[in-house]
Amino acid sequence: MTDVHTGGCLCGGVRYRLTGPLRPVIACHCIQCRKTSGHHAAMTSVPNERFSLEADETLVWYRSSDSARRGFCKRCGGNLFWEPVGEGRVSITAGTLDGATGLAIERHIFTDFAGDYYDLPA
Repeated sequence: MTDVHTGGCLCGGVRYRLTGPLRPVIACHCIQCRKTSGHHAAMTSVPNERFSLEADETLVWYRSSDSARRGFCKRCGGNLFWEPVGEGRVSITAGTLDGATGLAIERHIFTDFAGDYYDLPA
C-alpha cells in the first residue's frame, strides 16, 4: 500500500498531494527560514515525481537565492515549499500537512542562526 499525504495552506488556495514515504522532519534555523516562517522552518521532503499540486490558484514562487525558491500562498501568506534548484525534490512545511503524519524532527540545521528566544535540544 502506498502512503498518501495531502496538505495545503490556510485558505485552501494551494492544495498538494504526496505519495510514498516522507523524509523525517529537518528544522532549519537559517535566516531565510526564520524570516519566511517567523520562527524556524520544520520541513519534510519528497522527490518531485511524488509531489503534485491539486490546487495552485494562489501559489507564488519567490527566488530566495541562486540555489532555491520558496512557494507561498499569495492570499493567506502560507509558507508551503522550499525547492532547491536542480535537486529533483521539494521540501514541504510539515505544519501544512493534513492530519497525523507520524513524522518527527530528525535534526536541526543552521543552529548558529537560531533565535535567542528559544532553546535547542541538547
